[in-house]
Amino acid sequence: MTATDSGRARLCVYAGERLGRYGFPEGHPFGPWRMTAFREALAALGLDRQVTFCKPEMAQQQVIEYFHTHDYVERVKRLSVLGEGYLDAGDTPAFPGVYEAAATVIGAVTEALRRVMNGSCRRAFIPIAGLHHAHRDRASGFCVFNDCAVAVEFLRSEFNIRRIAYVDIDAHHGDGVFYAFEEDPDLIFADIHEDGRYLFPGSGHASETGKGAAQGSKLNVPMPPGADDEAFLAAWPLVERFVRQAEPEFILMQCGADSVAGDPLTHLRYSAASHRHAARRLCVLADSLCQGRIVGLGGGGYQRENIAAAWSAVVASFIE
Repeated sequence: MTATDSGRARLCVYAGERLGRYGFPEGHPFGPWRMTAFREALAALGLDRQVTFCKPEMAQQQVIEYFHTHDYVERVKRLSVLGEGYLDAGDTPAFPGVYEAAATVIGAVTEALRRVMNGSCRRAFIPIAGLHHAHRDRASGFCVFNDCAVAVEFLRSEFNIRRIAYVDIDAHHGDGVFYAFEEDPDLIFADIHEDGRYLFPGSGHASETGKGAAQGSKLNVPMPPGADDEAFLAAWPLVERFVRQAEPEFILMQCGADSVAGDPLTHLRYSAASHRHAARRLCVLADSLCQGRIVGLGGGGYQRENIAAAWSAVVASFIE
C-alpha cells in the first residue's frame, strides 16, 4: 500500500472475491476467472505493493436506477433468485446471485468515483467493470448493468459534474453508453473499436457523431480487423485531440483487453503497449483538464494472458 506525499492513495484498485463473482458459469467466455488472472499479474509484477486495495460493496438499488429502469432491475432480481433463463436474447444468462454480483460492480465503480471526488485517492481502477453494452431496460453482450452509464449519472447527481469524457478502447463498440447519451452534448464520447461490420454489436460507425444539440460531441473510430499497435498509435491522436478540445471535468476510461491479439472473440492485434499508451496519455489529459480525475474500468477480454498484460499496463500507467 502506498500513498502520495499529501496522504492520498495514489491508486485505488477494487478487487476481491465478491467483485470476482461477476462471471458466467459453464464455459461462458466471460468467466469468473478474470479477477484471479488480474491479481496474479499484479503480484508477479510487484504492482500490488504500489496500490491501495479497496473492498467492493453492493450498490443500493436507487443508485442502479440512476440509469436503469425500475422494472428492468426488478426483473434481474427475480431471475437472480430463479438462477436460470436469459437476461437478453441469449448471450447473458442468469445465475444464482447474478443481481448481487452485478450490483457489486456498480457499488465498486460508484465508490471509486466517490473516493476520487473527495480526494482520498488520486485515481482508481476496477477490473470487473466497463460493462458497456447494457441498455436502460435490458441486458446485452454479457453486461447486466451498465456501470459506465451509471457512473455518468452518479457523477451528475451526487457531485454536479456535468461534462464527462468517456473513452473506450475495448474491441467492441460501447453501444449502451453511446445510444443512451447520443443527444447529450455534455457526455463526450470517444470510442476506438473494431469495425462494426465485422463484430458485435454492429454499431459505432464514423458517421455516428451525436444528434441534435449533441452533434459533434461523439467520436467513433472503427478499426479494420487485424489492426495492430502501429495502427492504434496512428489513430490515437484523433481521440486525444477530441478529448482535449472538449475540456471535460472527469474522464472515464473503458480499457477492454479483447483488443489484444489472440482474443477468441475479436480480430484486432494490439499488444498491451496500446493500453499502456492510452492510459498514460489520458492521465496527462486528466492532470491538465480535470484535476487528475480519472477512473479505469476493465471492460472485455476473454484470454487470460491478455487480461493480465493489458490491465497491468493500465495500472502501471495510472501509478506513474
